[in-house]
Amino acid sequence: MADADKEIPTQEETVGDQKEPVQTPDAQTDANGGDKPQDEEEQKDKSIEQVGTSEEQKEDAQESSELKDDKTNENQENDAQPEQTNEQVQDTDENKQQETTPEESQPQETTEKQEPQETTTESQPQEETTDTAAPTESQTLGNQTQSTRPSSASKKVPSPPPPTETGKTASIADTKTIDTVVIPEAPKIPSPDRPQSELEEKIATTALNIVWSFGLNRNIQVLNLTDDNRKLIMYACAHVGVLFDFENNRQHILQGHSNPLTCTCVSEDKRWLATGDKGVDSMVIIWDTYTGIPVQTIFDNDQDGGVVAMAMTPDARYLATLSSGPTQVLSIWNWTVDGESPMCTAELNPKFGLQNFILFNPDDIHYLVTNSESQVIFYHWNDGHMEYYAPPLTDQDFNKQVGRYSQSIFQRNSSRVLTATHIGNLVVWDNNKPLTKLVSSEPSADKKALKIIKLQDRGINVLTTTDKFIVLGDMAGHVKFFDQSLKLVHWYQDFHLGPATAISFAHYPDFQAVAKDGTNYPPDATIEARKFVIRDFVVGSSIAVFGNVTADGTKVDLIHREHDAAIHALSAHPTKPYLIIGSYAGLIKIWDYEKKQVVVTRQFERGCLIRCCSFDPKGQYIAIGFVNGQLRVVDSITLEDELSEPFRYARYAITHLAFSHDSQYLATADGEYTVSVYKRQRGVEVDPYIYLGRYRAHYKEIKDLMFGIHLDNNQPRLMSLGMDRVLVEYDLENSSKDDLKITSSDRIEQSAVPQCMTWYPPITKEHFVLTANDQYKFKLYNATTKMCRKTLLGPTYGTPVKRMEVVPTADPVKDKRYLAYVTTDKVGLSMLPLDGNPHNAMALITHPGGVENMVCSYDGKYLFTAGGADATVHMWEINVSVLEAQSRLGGEDLIPFYGLLEGGRDGELFRELEDYFYYAQIRSQGVNAMDKREVSVKIPLSEVPFVMRAMGFYPSEQEIEDMLNEVKFSRYVETGQYIEDIDLGDFIKLYINHRPAFGLDPGKLLTAFETLGIQTSQGNAIERG
Repeated sequence: MADADKEIPTQEETVGDQKEPVQTPDAQTDANGGDKPQDEEEQKDKSIEQVGTSEEQKEDAQESSELKDDKTNENQENDAQPEQTNEQVQDTDENKQQETTPEESQPQETTEKQEPQETTTESQPQEETTDTAAPTESQTLGNQTQSTRPSSASKKVPSPPPPTETGKTASIADTKTIDTVVIPEAPKIPSPDRPQSELEEKIATTALNIVWSFGLNRNIQVLNLTDDNRKLIMYACAHVGVLFDFENNRQHILQGHSNPLTCTCVSEDKRWLATGDKGVDSMVIIWDTYTGIPVQTIFDNDQDGGVVAMAMTPDARYLATLSSGPTQVLSIWNWTVDGESPMCTAELNPKFGLQNFILFNPDDIHYLVTNSESQVIFYHWNDGHMEYYAPPLTDQDFNKQVGRYSQSIFQRNSSRVLTATHIGNLVVWDNNKPLTKLVSSEPSADKKALKIIKLQDRGINVLTTTDKFIVLGDMAGHVKFFDQSLKLVHWYQDFHLGPATAISFAHYPDFQAVAKDGTNYPPDATIEARKFVIRDFVVGSSIAVFGNVTADGTKVDLIHREHDAAIHALSAHPTKPYLIIGSYAGLIKIWDYEKKQVVVTRQFERGCLIRCCSFDPKGQYIAIGFVNGQLRVVDSITLEDELSEPFRYARYAITHLAFSHDSQYLATADGEYTVSVYKRQRGVEVDPYIYLGRYRAHYKEIKDLMFGIHLDNNQPRLMSLGMDRVLVEYDLENSSKDDLKITSSDRIEQSAVPQCMTWYPPITKEHFVLTANDQYKFKLYNATTKMCRKTLLGPTYGTPVKRMEVVPTADPVKDKRYLAYVTTDKVGLSMLPLDGNPHNAMALITHPGGVENMVCSYDGKYLFTAGGADATVHMWEINVSVLEAQSRLGGEDLIPFYGLLEGGRDGELFRELEDYFYYAQIRSQGVNAMDKREVSVKIPLSEVPFVMRAMGFYPSEQEIEDMLNEVKFSRYVETGQYIEDIDLGDFIKLYINHRPAFGLDPGKLLTAFETLGIQTSQGNAIERG
């Protein structure tokens, strides 16, 4: 579409809008876009008539070009005439066919003498039946296909463009009762009559709302959506797309996928954008870039489904997708009409390799090309029918190395296709012609390699077109422009953006390649040195750098320079809106996340992969831990080193960093399961920290490290938690140089593995350490005695909690408190105090590839999550009112817990529990007692284990002790008395919070039998004494 205001018509709308076609040497079809059937005898007769002198062929070519020039005028005349019915169009086609030139009336070339190539056809039945003619000999023998379409699939024309007027009078075919989908015209954003773009307006509907994304996916091409009214690019960032207005520094997040994005494409007018992913619940979403609203969603029910490449026709009417499975499928979708099933499909042979690039022929959308690194495939499709050709090409064919394919394009007004390779070659493909002197430029999917052109020495990563030029980008970051005869017209080599992986041009509907007065376009490479006038374009590189090139004056504006390696290091300033992001690329950046600006950056030397970082509580220093075991302390403003030499006591990666509340101590945990402590020293021209000591108190990976405060003397205390289920506290006060001591080492879990810990906020009189384990449980431990005081059901969103942090607040005592957490791929928020109510927590997908870190802003307004390998950081706005409303809708008191029982309040399990409660009372009073029974609403704590077992939960002795202590000491701090009994409501909560989150695991049950059993002739059996 050449104009952004045009509508995309549906398939039903285009039926009645057909105009009388003008047949050209390159394209010839009937008005319905179908093929004209011809007998084989007529084709042979016409092929004989086409043999003439060279002068006749020249006259024919001249006459053909004149027909092309008159095509626009004829279409305009047809617009003023009434629409023709299908019968009238067919009559007109038959009359026009007699007037075509010899070149136009060439028959479809047979393939009996062609070189052997792999050819496959996929057919899909349509709902509307059409009369089909018998297949010709060329279809049944030469092409080896089984077509359900008319036999004379010889000539094609591009699909008619969308109507330019929304109020156009319906034609005869449109008068049928057909429901059509009309897509409204897009507003120009930002428009003069609105102070803000519609992209800025977003209602907070969840407790966490993504408001900004730092970083980008360098493996997916950047798309330039710039037009006359906006300067906008689109790029992928983990599982979301980002519309970035680089002129006003604004983002609009396209959120809807549950897997990392794998591919994107955009229509020619830059309005319609498609994004796709692969994995479980994969989908393709088509967006309106003027509003940021999805208009169509294509779901893939295959668990291993998804797409790896997509392409849109220039008018955005059709979408082509390449699936990601081992056996790839190419599908053509008429997405404006139907998002449930494709129009036609073709299944590809796995030996062709993973096809990762796809492109429509802009001159005739019924032809496509795809390529992998080893195979180029050409396609011809029509309604319900598709065939493809996979011509072989080896180094021996031209006695020249081919290289790995990167991208392909269709050459303008030609039947040729160009494919670039990673060694600087261009492979030229052309129609696979039979042994005849006939000349034909008719489009065909049956192609073969014509030649290999050595264009340059560096690998070509990008091959695209703009207007009349062929454009390529290479490994050196150079961008070169060629004409259609592959003559170099102009090149850019001083961008310094890195190896080019994407080149995308702006869309200016009224663009003319004419240099106006006052412009400063560079000269081209011709002798005349004419002004080289092109559209502005955006270049993306493999090192995560985006730049916008303004052709007038050749100005290069840096849009993004982001991390091109995994991001693990994340830390927020204690008093200012600053965020540190560090990556394995050795790059560290401090962002002002309110202004969305970079404050300062530093690139460390080669081999310094940043693993973790942390601000000190005063915001004066930043500690940085590296994968090679180095520890550096830098200034928080300049990022200059404060240590004379980095600390190198660890031999493996430093995984955790923590400062004490008074900045007196700095502690690290490394891959050797060792904790190192450094002490602050004062003075002029001395290092801010010196080494104190190391201690290896764990024999498995350390999961968390944190400082606390002794309640009696306000001195710092240090704790570490490992996968060995041990909580270790270190004696900092009595430690000396090279002699780090520990205060206690307690095993806090029996079967579960702890994942993280934090200090429970002062919302209770007792001081607790909060931990989360891999069995979806939160546990509260007394900070002094390390006794388990409470077990609670945690969030059950696929994976256990990996990291958590209490959201900061202005008044820690009076304000309502919340807990932020991350699982393997989600970020969530939970209300405090914890009670096991599932309605008090929520979670959203944040990084489908895995979350590596999470921090909160100092004022509790934002959360930041780092995605590790996806090299992105998401900024989430916290909206606690939504979480509060969710909790109230879930019910109060015991109502949420009734829902966690099988059958609920009226179910069989609840009725059994009531019976067990009465049986427990009878049992506690003595089964054989003759005295009068006292019925109560409570049972003694001694009966709790028996009722638990009766309910199907069989706790261990340690778990029974934890349950009894939880009830016994529940009010000891407030009243100084023990609780000796429990009522039904409290028992239900105890049962819900302590039982396995997902019931008994059959695999663990089998393991228990194999462990406890003895060998017999029938297998393992339980020894019963």
